[in-house]
Amino acid sequence: MNRAFGAFALAATLAIPLALPAAAQPRDGRDRGGHYDRGGGRGGDGGAIIGGALLGLGIGALIGGAVVAAPPPVYYPPPPVYYAPPPPVYYAPPPPVYYGR
Repeated sequence: MNRAFGAFALAATLAIPLALPAAAQPRDGRDRGGHYDRGGGRGGDGGAIIGGALLGLGIGALIGGAVVAAPPPVYYPPPPVYYAPPPPVYYAPPPPVYYGR
């Protein structure tokens, strides 16, 4: 569930900035002063679009970074050591005793 939520949050974060500039436009085409916007060479709202896109990418990067799994540990402990039992020891029989002259 965590992975699915993270994927949805990432997709929503990247899609919302694309839809917000269109929603910010007035419906009747008038600007704040009541004049109709004819698009006569003014600067436009390019900065707001770029700012919204950068904000959306930043939030998406934060959410994406939180969703990613933690990196593996840097130090692994050594494997346990198992000693084999010592091999059996076989002694040679003592040399025969010679009591002769």
